Amino acid sequence: MTALMRGLALESAGSLDRLRFRDDLPRPEPPPGWVRVRVSHAALNHLDLWAIRGLPGVTVTPGWVIGSDATGTIDAVHTPLEDGYDVPVGARVVINGGINTRADEYTARGDDPLSPGFRVIGEHLAGTFAEYVCVPARNVRVIPDAIPGDIAAAYTLATLTAWRMCVTRAQVGPDDDVLIWGIGGGVALAALQICKARGAYVRVTSSRPEKLERARSLGADDLIDHRGGDVGALVRARTAKRGVTVVIDSVGTATWAQSLAALGRGGRLVTCGGTSGAMVETDVRKLFWNQWSLMGSTMGSNAEFSAVTAELIAGRLTAVVDRVYPLQDGHQALRRLEAGEQFGKIVLAI
Repeated sequence: MTALMRGLALESAGSLDRLRFRDDLPRPEPPPGWVRVRVSHAALNHLDLWAIRGLPGVTVTPGWVIGSDATGTIDAVHTPLEDGYDVPVGARVVINGGINTRADEYTARGDDPLSPGFRVIGEHLAGTFAEYVCVPARNVRVIPDAIPGDIAAAYTLATLTAWRMCVTRAQVGPDDDVLIWGIGGGVALAALQICKARGAYVRVTSSRPEKLERARSLGADDLIDHRGGDVGALVRARTAKRGVTVVIDSVGTATWAQSLAALGRGGRLVTCGGTSGAMVETDVRKLFWNQWSLMGSTMGSNAEFSAVTAELIAGRLTAVVDRVYPLQDGHQALRRLEAGEQFGKIVLAI
């Protein structure tokens, strides 16, 4: 008899009303080298909304479980495991939602997100909004019991994404002046923590004054209300026309021109998404004359996953949790995310 589990699953892509809470989903079995995690908490990401609406090249079959972030305990191990990634049953872990399914030149140099075999759970593989999820053993890290479940679930994907953007790609340091768009989202809040920890001066934007004030309490140096304003011009005015050295932008079309207007000579712009649209325009004359570096970034490598987990365990970085909902109230949680009402990560208690 097939073992069953509860979860949030899509019947088809298109809209939130096609997502169902079900108690009859088949419990997954891990293939060789993989482990099964009994999920205690899972966190929402904008990727979940994109998966619900439908992603290019991704076919949704009925019963498709979404979700990319989670924490829980190891429930089953299918040996043999990859050398160096032994993990015992019962261990408490966080999950890296980016899975590399191919051994190639990118994998060999430790740059998994660039591999054509890179996949994301909840998008290309069954996700975390369920009682169980299977991942390769290399995609989990053991954490102490003292870290709360909602914090652990909310931490990984956003912090891993922000770490690659700020540390690996932009190489933010104490001499940098950083502009972060849309404070309140998980990646933006993680970027704020990371940049402050590395000694940078950090400016944040939001359309909501209460979010800006909360960002101040987390260390933001300059607060910018971007409602109807020209952020580029404002940043230029506040920096004596110098501009910032780094821009962290995950918004896309709506902010691109202002991001470039705020960017100083020799500046670096890093983007990890396009929540407002995918197409942007850049004046190539300004690009070469100002010698800008425009960089893309996606999630993180296995080594970066180890680095951010170490920061969590040491207490140097954490996650900001907005609200925790029971799994069966997933629709309500996703609507809050869709409306942009959250400050921090929204978490499901499984």
